[in-house]
Amino acid sequence: MSNEFLGLILLGLLFVVILGGFPISFTLIFLGAVFGYIGLGDRVFHLMTYQVFGTMVDTVLAAVAMFTFMGYVLESAGLMNRLFHAVQLLFGRIPGSLYLATIFTATLFAAATGIVGASVTIIGLMAAPAMMKSKYDVRMSAGTICAGGTLGILIPPSVMLVVMGPTLQVSVARLYAGALLPGLLLAFIYLAYTMTRVALNPQLGPRLSDAELDVPRSHVVRELLLGLIPPVALIVATLGSIVTGWATPTEGAAIGCVGALAVTAAHGRLTWPVFKDSVYRTAQTSSMVMILLVASTFMGSVFSALGTPAWIANALVAWNISPEFLILAILVLCFILGWPLEWVPIVVIIVPIFMPILQALKVNMVWFSILLAVTLQTCWLSPPVALSAYYLKGIMPRWDLADIYKGMLPFMALQWIAVLILYFFPDVILVLPNMIFGAR
Repeated sequence: MSNEFLGLILLGLLFVVILGGFPISFTLIFLGAVFGYIGLGDRVFHLMTYQVFGTMVDTVLAAVAMFTFMGYVLESAGLMNRLFHAVQLLFGRIPGSLYLATIFTATLFAAATGIVGASVTIIGLMAAPAMMKSKYDVRMSAGTICAGGTLGILIPPSVMLVVMGPTLQVSVARLYAGALLPGLLLAFIYLAYTMTRVALNPQLGPRLSDAELDVPRSHVVRELLLGLIPPVALIVATLGSIVTGWATPTEGAAIGCVGALAVTAAHGRLTWPVFKDSVYRTAQTSSMVMILLVASTFMGSVFSALGTPAWIANALVAWNISPEFLILAILVLCFILGWPLEWVPIVVIIVPIFMPILQALKVNMVWFSILLAVTLQTCWLSPPVALSAYYLKGIMPRWDLADIYKGMLPFMALQWIAVLILYFFPDVILVLPNMIFGAR
């Protein structure tokens, strides 16, 4: 049996075992070691050692832990509650003001965390009780919260983009610059959809009562400034230093950690329990990401060493498949795989299979990477898995899971509209990276 065919068996068995419920990380390591030994002999153990140490000494990946820590610290600061309440009061006379406040706050929080779970949870805790009190439509409320929370996977400092950069051989700074406009585009699409629906049917989002709006204007302005200025300053310091090239992603993440601690301390929230909990949760999340990354990298290296990716690429070239069709097929495949799998194995195992042919076709990898990121973001809103739904259900047990799913479906469709916009208008992604770093 040829090594190329052995790699195909490995890939098929991988999906069967994972869908069977086995832990992904250990499955990747075990299958990589077994099939690698069959096809490569003792060399597979040298390959394992090289890939493990090569991954763990990559300084860019230190940003994963630091951005995660920054997000958890800010989660405890209470900044978003103040900002959400201020925006709610500022636009309270407009029907659907809570949808506007949710999307605005979610966009800003996404630019300060990069973690979907934290974003959905915090936005849900702020917005859901207020929406229930104001008799907002449950389905649309759930969809808005989940969609806003998923912006954390795309808008910098996205942890996924930090992992995607080294894997797809793209500068993380370029990816951050390329993701800014698509992230804002998605937020605008969400906002346009919700406010249009409310304009057509005000019962979906009634305006706030006069009693709720009976607040001095000076109080609203004060809350808005105190809720807006600290996170904006932190975002500018962190992302601005990375995107402009003044700091590496790791250095920018360190700036973000220091800034998050300072902001939390200034609000009187930096206590020992808060710090301890943030460190503990950071260790949990970072360990999960890193072991998945190490296992996926090892599995991917075995798969490549067997020659299967090059064999698949040559077969696709021989079939004269158009680049446009291939890219769309890869995105659809990753979308489907995003239901049972985490984004890490998709980015590190599945996509590198197509890297040789993407490079041969001279596909712009910054453009493709952001398209892939938006596609994987869509998976968070796609039943039957849709992890965002479970985060929201956990904090709002009174909401039926079926209603949450139904509320997310229109936003999933909006996500695909965004993918098509970015596909047909690549300059939306490339204009900032080319402007800052020069065209490639």
